[in-house]
Amino acid sequence: MPEPDTACALELIDISCTFRSRDDAGQRYTAVSNTTLRINAGEFVSVVGPTGCGKSTLLNIGAGLLAASSGEVKVFGAPLAGINTRAGYMFQTEALMPWRSALANVMMGLQYRGVPDAEARRQAQGWLERVGLAEFGDRYPHQLSGGMRKRTALAQVLALDPDIILMDEPFSALDIQTRQLMENEVLALWAAKKKAVLFITHDLDEAIAMSDRVVVLSAGPGTHPMGEFAIDLPRPRDVAEVRHHPRFVELHTQIWNVLRDEVLKGYAQQLKKAA
Repeated sequence: MPEPDTACALELIDISCTFRSRDDAGQRYTAVSNTTLRINAGEFVSVVGPTGCGKSTLLNIGAGLLAASSGEVKVFGAPLAGINTRAGYMFQTEALMPWRSALANVMMGLQYRGVPDAEARRQAQGWLERVGLAEFGDRYPHQLSGGMRKRTALAQVLALDPDIILMDEPFSALDIQTRQLMENEVLALWAAKKKAVLFITHDLDEAIAMSDRVVVLSAGPGTHPMGEFAIDLPRPRDVAEVRHHPRFVELHTQIWNVLRDEVLKGYAQQLKKAA
């Protein structure tokens, strides 16, 4: 794990997060326990782990949307207080306003920042062009395919030029062909700007194909990192082609050997809850 220094864009230091139920019993559930995670400036880091292990909890803490029970969050060395204004968040489901066109959705964040409408429109149109939607700015979300909505959501985040990009399984609902196109799109845009990226995914292939580093989380409760793996595959990468690289297969085996036991534990816990 990288040592803390000024190159760290986002630091989650000794983070624990405990929730209390709203019923009279007031039972407590510790989702994340004593977890430290650092993402360097310009680094693409993916986090994988079993279903329900707290991956999104960590992302929400890094975004400032959720306060940790203990521990500290730092953004470029400064303690985080409130919302992380240097981060853009791409949710699992698109945060698009159905009554606004694609162009108006991309403009929205810029307008909230006080950018004049004409300039916001120019910048938003430029980002739609970069994600291949130059001719679809006047379409509403219900008139766009799933992949097009994801492209619009990506443009919406990138238009704000965040220093940190937080992505919570953004492509999980897409078919495999569209998903790979979007993954390559993200890698191309990331390579051009080299923002810090924290990417949450269930898909180990996706994590390896896209990342500089993959962090494996344990099954909950009390999720914590079980291992970290540097992804030393050459860049630029095509996410479909890189899966055939011998080093990809080797890395997949190494990481799956750690992840497999945690997935089985998580599955057993899900079955126990359902019984």
